[in-house]
Amino acid sequence: MNASQQIHFSSNWKVESVIISVIFSIIFLVGTVGNCLVLAVIIRNGQMNSKSTNLFILNLGLADLCFIVFCVPLQATIYTMDEWVFGQFVCKAVHFIIYLTMYASIFTLAAVSLDRYLAIRYPLHSRETRTPRNALTSISLVWALSLFFSSPYLSYYQQMDLDGTTVCIPAWNTHDRRAMDVCTFIFGYLIPVLVLSITYARTIRYLWTSVDPMQDMSESRKAKRKVTKMIIIVAALFCLCWLPHHLVILCMWFGHFPLNHTTYVLRILSHLVAYTNSCLNPIVYALVSKHFRKGFKKVFGCAFRNRVINRIHTVQPAQTVSLMEACWQLSSLCSGGCVLSDCESW
Repeated sequence: MNASQQIHFSSNWKVESVIISVIFSIIFLVGTVGNCLVLAVIIRNGQMNSKSTNLFILNLGLADLCFIVFCVPLQATIYTMDEWVFGQFVCKAVHFIIYLTMYASIFTLAAVSLDRYLAIRYPLHSRETRTPRNALTSISLVWALSLFFSSPYLSYYQQMDLDGTTVCIPAWNTHDRRAMDVCTFIFGYLIPVLVLSITYARTIRYLWTSVDPMQDMSESRKAKRKVTKMIIIVAALFCLCWLPHHLVILCMWFGHFPLNHTTYVLRILSHLVAYTNSCLNPIVYALVSKHFRKGFKKVFGCAFRNRVINRIHTVQPAQTVSLMEACWQLSSLCSGGCVLSDCESW
């Protein structure tokens, strides 16, 4: 959003500003909790060094978390405040981080699609390739490419004074901005979507054309449908969430996109939908997994048990019997994997 949009609509967007703030707050809270939960489950269960897929999911969670924490709050202020108040450094840094984490998330999604294709199509031969070491190498390449493609945005935006109002707006000329936005669309959306489409299409084709004769037909069909459903959700959510954002930018450069209330709303909605993707990724990649659901219960179960144990420490010695009962109850809950050293000392 440019400065003229901020000035023109600031007086007419008081109620809308509150609504926008609430929506951004929901995205921030859900995205932060969801991605932190993903990181906690993977790190707590010690799965970082066991499977390459876990490393990719961990990296995706980190990228999405950085995007949510550093970008969403500041982006919300652009739509709710009359001017930019965070200074030149933040003006440059926030947009750089936006595109850095965007590229990192998208490239990680593409890497995950390749990883899952190899795991499903070549389950035995891919073991030598799908190692944690190679996954870390791929993740390093993801961030290197992300830095390369996002570094121009360090000079793309600049704090300026426009008609007495301090704003954070693009500083490049029209030709360079258009070229940069087109490159972002090609390398930050079009190519990753093609990679996702090809890998997931080949994966779906393999799942639906190959049947293990050692398994029951119904079980094989159920497994295919389950995996296929997850793959379709992953690809569809990514494409749908980021497509409006890129379409709006392309329409601004190559179509008819006049500056009015309707186009302003479309611009905001495109941002909201794109940012929502960082909230949905943890759900798609983790919550649909039975193993993650177990990890989810362990994380929150141990947090609950720790609170109970802290309360036990504050009880007087005369209540020893009730404490023992409480410990037995806690030990029954600890079947998920928590160690109750406090109860064992009784």
